[in-house]
Amino acid sequence: MGGPLQETQPGPLDGFSEAERSRALSRYKQLRPFLEDRSTLAALARKEGLSLRTARRWVECYRKHGLAGLVRKVRGDKGRCKVSRQVQHAIEGMALDKPPLSVAAIHRNAVGIAKTLNQPRPTYRVVYSIVRQIEPSLLLLAHEGTKSYKDKFDLIHRREAEGPNAIWQADHCELKILIKDKTTVSKPWLTIIQDDYSRAVAGYSLSFSAPSAIQTALALRQAIWRKSQPGWNIFGIPQTLYTDHGSDFTSQHMEQAAADLKIQLIFSTAGEPRGRGKIERFFKSITQMLLPHLPGYCPQGSRVAAVLTLPQLAAELERHLIQHYNVTPHSAHKQSPEERWGAGGFLPQMPTSLAQLDLLLLTVPRTRIVQQDGIRFSGLRYVAPTLAAYIGETVVLRYDPRDLAEVRVFHQECFVCRAICPDLAGQTVPLREITNARKRRMRELRETIQDRRRTVDSLLEARRWSSATEEPDSSKKSERNRKPSHTLKRYRTE
Repeated sequence: MGGPLQETQPGPLDGFSEAERSRALSRYKQLRPFLEDRSTLAALARKEGLSLRTARRWVECYRKHGLAGLVRKVRGDKGRCKVSRQVQHAIEGMALDKPPLSVAAIHRNAVGIAKTLNQPRPTYRVVYSIVRQIEPSLLLLAHEGTKSYKDKFDLIHRREAEGPNAIWQADHCELKILIKDKTTVSKPWLTIIQDDYSRAVAGYSLSFSAPSAIQTALALRQAIWRKSQPGWNIFGIPQTLYTDHGSDFTSQHMEQAAADLKIQLIFSTAGEPRGRGKIERFFKSITQMLLPHLPGYCPQGSRVAAVLTLPQLAAELERHLIQHYNVTPHSAHKQSPEERWGAGGFLPQMPTSLAQLDLLLLTVPRTRIVQQDGIRFSGLRYVAPTLAAYIGETVVLRYDPRDLAEVRVFHQECFVCRAICPDLAGQTVPLREITNARKRRMRELRETIQDRRRTVDSLLEARRWSSATEEPDSSKKSERNRKPSHTLKRYRTE
């Protein structure tokens, strides 16, 4: 029960664990009646259930080293396994094998190795102890690979913004809600621009299309410019935009826009999107706090009907951002995102004009030549009186993909005019609708072609079958009507 005590000079009491100090104090309380001359050592040993030899050793250690002398001595062979280093390394190597072996299998193999080396056979407990003492990081790296090891054990450099608009983060997420899109139903993609310092959402973009550079540009344009919605006061040009390594963020379009606005682009390592836990947490809060209260919410495996349209979902999202998310104190800094963003009299940097900012919004297609009847683009015709002076000239078109009713015309990098499509006058027609209409028309034409081909094939097949069945009768009829090809010549003298 007593166990051996330290025989060498023990260290200071604060060098021991809390459990060891508590154990030493408990032993002192057992010895206290004897140390205060209130009991003999033999009587105390009988009362406490100790051997007299153990009680004498405790008293000697206490008088020599104080309370630290009553700490239980750690066995010198604790943690060591009674096998040779060679066998121990073999056991560790088998434990690190992939796929992982059970301890029983490792023990059987270790016994065979020890027998080959003429060494004592390790017990199952010894093998289990060796396997258990292997570092978890080493096991994870061996069994699950580098990626799992980095996710759990790698040191992470977390970027911390020093103030508002110092670092913005951008990311996409497919929302778990079904939305009506004309004749189809699909899940929309949400692009978010978030201020790293305050956690405030500066801009967003909703689209049925997969993440692209233009969706990021639309969200960034809204984030930078002043909002028309009351209560949403997050704006300005960020110093740094931190994103993952997606093609939409690394596109030439984004690079040119960032260079023009003097924004530093920083990308996470390809395949290792770290340091973006803040924006991932925002997407999680949207999934937990907003979407479940909207019609059409469809977690994995559920079947629901689509009710909302994309503009209706955008209105619900803006309401949530302005009335709830941006004004609710955040657990990290105990301030609301909007309050933290505006604290300290911060003055955001702004673009010189909205036209400059439109470089983020307007894409640049291939150049076009001005014809006598206007400019042909995307199957549409655009006209403007100013174009009369540019007939035959090569121009560049910039357009809003959400509205193809007009395009902006540039000649030699100078703005010329806005050209209007007469067919779409007074309408707002997104490029996506025109693209879908083209695809739908192409599909209809192909179906017509296939239908006509099937008709021709069926008629040809019927004709061949008719010819095959009529061939014997026609041959007989021709034989009856055919005259003999060889007749006997007769002479007059005969």
